[in-house]
Amino acid sequence: MIDTKTGCIHIYAGDGKGKTTAAMGLALRFAGSGRRVLVAQFLKDGTSSELKALAQLPGVTILSGKAVPGFARQFTAQDRAIVRAEHDQRLAQINHLLSDEPWHLLVLDEIIGALNQGLVDKTKLLTLLDQRPTGLEIALTGRNPDPDLALRADYFSEVQKIKHPYDRGLAAREGVEQ
Repeated sequence: MIDTKTGCIHIYAGDGKGKTTAAMGLALRFAGSGRRVLVAQFLKDGTSSELKALAQLPGVTILSGKAVPGFARQFTAQDRAIVRAEHDQRLAQINHLLSDEPWHLLVLDEIIGALNQGLVDKTKLLTLLDQRPTGLEIALTGRNPDPDLALRADYFSEVQKIKHPYDRGLAAREGVEQ
């Protein structure tokens, strides 16, 4: 039985479009109910339209930005070291914020991808999940979640791509994919 005072862990995974949007929808719901939300992005530059809208809401704090442009699969060894250090620093900042004041929802956007690429310390992430403050909900997004993450999830939603305009060469469009 789930202890409702503990808070649940949500995973939005899969190869389809909408994982981040689902997590940001959850953030919108929390913010709309007067609760405090912390959104932290990994492997992203913080320019998505969802963040622009969420940043205007009271009680929402966003940690984002990316020191190295491009996709993780294209990173050099030096790029990987820079991004890993940035992500370790972001996790430390999250831990500091969580210990400093009460939060209701933590969104770790694309943390699963960062973990799969070796750009996040797995032990630090699992410790954050296991030692989260009482009542804190945590949402994680990305493809192919590690089994240790899946075991901790209370909600696990799979977003499957059936068809996507990108397959026909249509680039990401503002308001739809970005």
